[in-house]
Amino acid sequence: MATLVGIRSALARRRQLLLDSVGVGASTGGFGLVVGLTAHNAGYSLLDSQAMSVFAFAGAAQFAAIGYVHAHMAWVTIVLLTALVNSRHLLYSASLAPALATVPKVRRGVMAHLLTDETYALSWTHFHREANTDVPGYFIAALVGTFIPFNLGTLIGGLVGGAITNPNRFGLGVVFPAAMAALAVGIMTSRREVVAGASGIAFAVVFSLLFSTSLGFVAGGLLGPLVALCVRPGGPGHEATPLALRVAGDLDADERAGSVAATTKEKR
Repeated sequence: MATLVGIRSALARRRQLLLDSVGVGASTGGFGLVVGLTAHNAGYSLLDSQAMSVFAFAGAAQFAAIGYVHAHMAWVTIVLLTALVNSRHLLYSASLAPALATVPKVRRGVMAHLLTDETYALSWTHFHREANTDVPGYFIAALVGTFIPFNLGTLIGGLVGGAITNPNRFGLGVVFPAAMAALAVGIMTSRREVVAGASGIAFAVVFSLLFSTSLGFVAGGLLGPLVALCVRPGGPGHEATPLALRVAGDLDADERAGSVAATTKEKR
């Protein structure tokens, strides 16, 4: 009975991941549409923009690179600037590395190619709920939440062409931050996590205003957790137990409760 309860819980978490991915995928598709329109207006052919979305799959860096190429900037400068925009992926991959240590290297390479802001947020949230590494769940997040909708968006943007000359008027840029904020709030379960998120946002905004958005991403990701380390734990013994283990303990408690309830029912 406990095994059956565990399977049902795992399926419920997968369904939740799928629902989250579909919701985030809507914003990703909108951003892909903007990228496709921008590429078309910059003189890219449909094949060029679509190949870039499939093989580079760089999101914001891809959007920036289109503008750099259109402005006839030097290739060295383009590579350096887009690398800076994507430098936040170093933080994402470092965070996921311990959970993926036992995954074969070839599969990890494919997972790295599909790693985006959305994929990280969705998969990390799912890993917290699962209290374990779920590689199929990662690919659900990556394909449903990012890769497929983004490429469909760029394809539609390239096909629509010049019909939409100013995509910014639709306000599509607001959808992605709102979706990411909702996912982040869902995994903040302790005082330190709240402090890390709040201080990370503050550092990101300040550094973005003073220097650049790319540097703001990196500064927020690095300095936010450092500030959180200076905060006293939220409760006795709570912070000392990793979140994954706390979730696992909660799941075990649910399974035991389900087993006891079933036994009581049988006795009746």
